[in-house]
Order: sequence, then structure tokens, then C-alpha cells
Amino acid sequence: MLPIEILSAFMLAAILLGLSPGPDNIFVLTQSAVSGARAGMMVVLGLCSGLVIHSIAVALGLAALIAASATAFTVIKFAGAGYLLFLAYKAFGAKASSHDDDVPRLSGGQLYRRGFIMNITNPKVAIFFLAFFPQFMKPTLGQLPMQAAQLGALFILAVFLVFGCIALAAGSLSELLNRSPKTEVWINRVAGVVFVGLAANIIFSK
Repeated sequence: MLPIEILSAFMLAAILLGLSPGPDNIFVLTQSAVSGARAGMMVVLGLCSGLVIHSIAVALGLAALIAASATAFTVIKFAGAGYLLFLAYKAFGAKASSHDDDVPRLSGGQLYRRGFIMNITNPKVAIFFLAFFPQFMKPTLGQLPMQAAQLGALFILAVFLVFGCIALAAGSLSELLNRSPKTEVWINRVAGVVFVGLAANIIFSK
């Protein structure tokens, strides 16, 4: 078990990182504004599940292999960008559903999968873990994989708390707007623009 002072410093850093603008929290914000707080929380759970996979990969050293393989990194990166463009296409074509019971709403499972795929297809998360975690790990304090697992669990907790607050706040905004048909269409269009922007960021960033 890492000392409490190291865990406390890591938790503070993780919360601050969660608050800084990035693809994941913007994704949560957009989805919550479009579909409400409950939908946003399902996306958060999906994102956190993706972080579990990244944490395991870092602990096992798999992320180092991805970082060393330009081909693997590129394939995963473009898969993530393609998924975001697909979401943008769906958002631009979405119709208002506030007063139409025949228009299907996304289920909790679909929203969860959106968050999971969004996170797991971002290889930069695992590479970020590889760069960030070692600053709080010490070989003299025990096995490094176990330390990485502890930090991964703490990071997921921090992300859940921060992103959960974002989802609740954005969901409240959605309810205040009363989700009239016209407003909902425009929110979906804004979401589509955001998804395209996130995809472009993934494709063109180094």
C-alpha cells in the first residue's frame, strides 16, 4: 500500500486533471446536455470502465508495447476518430423527440458503450498513464504492478467524481431548457460539431 501522502497528492492531481478541458469531459458534457443527467452518468460509467482496461494494461506493461508500435497506435487512434465521426453523423441526423414517443431514445447500455468505446480507443490515455503514474511510484515501496493498480483505482475514482458532477450540472441545464423540439435539434447539432472537433483533434494531434 502506498503511503497516504503519496495517495493524497495523486488524488489531488487526478482531480485537477479531470477538471482540465479534454475530450472525455467534453464528451460527458455534450451527452448530458443532449440526453440529460442520467444519460451522462451512463457515459461516465462507460468511460471509467475504459480506464479500468487502461489501468490493467499499464500494470501489465501492455501499454508500453502500444507506445512502441507506431502501427498499433495509429490503428487505434483512427478507430476512435472514426467512431466519433459516426456519432457526429447520428447527431446531425437526429430528430427532436421531446414530443414524439415513436422516436427511440438511446438506452443506458448504448450510452455506456459510447463512453467505453470513446475511452478504450484513445491510446493516449494509456500513454498518459505511463508518463503520469511513475511520478508517484517507488520501487522501494513494493511491486510496481500493484502500485500501478492502486493509482489506477484512485484515478478512476477521481474521474468518476469530477465527470459525475459535470454530468449532473449539464443534465440540469438540459432540463431547464425544457428540451423543446427546436432546442433539442440545435443541441444535437452542437453535439455533432463537438464530435467532429474531437475526431479532428485525434487525427491531427501528434
